[in-house]
Amino acid sequence: MNSDLHTAMKVGIVQFMAYPETMSGTGPVLETISKIVEDEFFGAIEITTIADAAVRTDVARLLASAQMVIGYGAQPIQLSGKLDLNALDREQRQKAINRLKVAIDEAYELGAQRFGVLSGPYPGPEHEQEAVSLLVDSLNQLCAYAASKGAMSIVLETFDRTIDKKALIGPNALAVEVSRQVRREHPSFGLMLDLSHLPLQFETAQQALTVAKDHLVHAHIGNCVLNDRNHPLYGDLHPRFGIEGGENDVPELVEYLRVLQEIGYIGEGKQNVVAFEVRPHRGETSAAVIANAKRTLIEAWARL
Repeated sequence: MNSDLHTAMKVGIVQFMAYPETMSGTGPVLETISKIVEDEFFGAIEITTIADAAVRTDVARLLASAQMVIGYGAQPIQLSGKLDLNALDREQRQKAINRLKVAIDEAYELGAQRFGVLSGPYPGPEHEQEAVSLLVDSLNQLCAYAASKGAMSIVLETFDRTIDKKALIGPNALAVEVSRQVRREHPSFGLMLDLSHLPLQFETAQQALTVAKDHLVHAHIGNCVLNDRNHPLYGDLHPRFGIEGGENDVPELVEYLRVLQEIGYIGEGKQNVVAFEVRPHRGETSAAVIANAKRTLIEAWARL
C-alpha cells in the first residue's frame, strides 16, 4: 500500500489505556490528553470519566480546539462498578442504565461523538436468550437517552466469553444480531471490534470482520496473551505489540487491515477510526508503548 495511511483511516488512541493512571478519572488527565492532542499522528481520541468538574471543563475546551474525533469509553466505569446491562436482576440492570445515563451527560459535556459500552457477564446457556433481550432493551434506553440530548451514537464493543471479561457479547455473530435489533429503533447504533480481542474470542479477522461488516462503526488494534496461563499478562491486558508470548504483531495487523480494506471500512478517502488500545506494563513507559504502536501500524501499512 503506497498511499499515506492517514488518507485511508482516522488513526486514534484510547487515552485511558495508554495512560492507565487516569482510568479512574483522576491523575494527570489534562496533561496526558494534551500529549495526544498535540501529536498530529492522531486524528481521534477516546477518553473516559473525569472526576473533577474543573478539569472536565479544561479538557472540553482543549478537545474543542483539536479537530479530532472524540469517543467516550464507558467500559472502565462498567467494569470497575460491576455494572451489568443484561443483569437478570431488575434493580442491578436499572443501576447500570442510570449510571451510564450520567456518563452520557458527561460525554456530551466533553464533546464526544461516540459512546462505547460493553455487555454484562455471560449468564450461561440457560439464561442467554433472556440476557440478550435485556441487553437490547438496555441499549435502546441508552440510545433514546443519548438521542434526546444530541447526535452522539452508542457503540457496543465485543469481548471474550471464556477467558477474561467473560461477557455475553461475546461472539461477533451474536453482536450483529443485537445490533440488528437495536437498529430497528436507533439506526446510528453500531459495533466496535478489537484486534486484541479476536484471539480471545477464537475468531479470525476474516471471520469476525466479515460477519460484522455492515454493523462495524469503530475498530481497535492491540495485542493480548492467550496461550500461556502463567504469563503475567495473560488475558485481556492490552500489552504492546510484539511482546513475548503475545498474539499480535505486524503480520496479524497486516491481515486485520487487509480485511478492513476488503469490507470497505478503510481505504483511500475513508476516515473511519482505527484506534490503538495498548497499555504500558511493568518496566515500560506510555511514550515507548505509543511509539511502538505507531511503528507497528506504519510497518503493517507498508506491507499491505
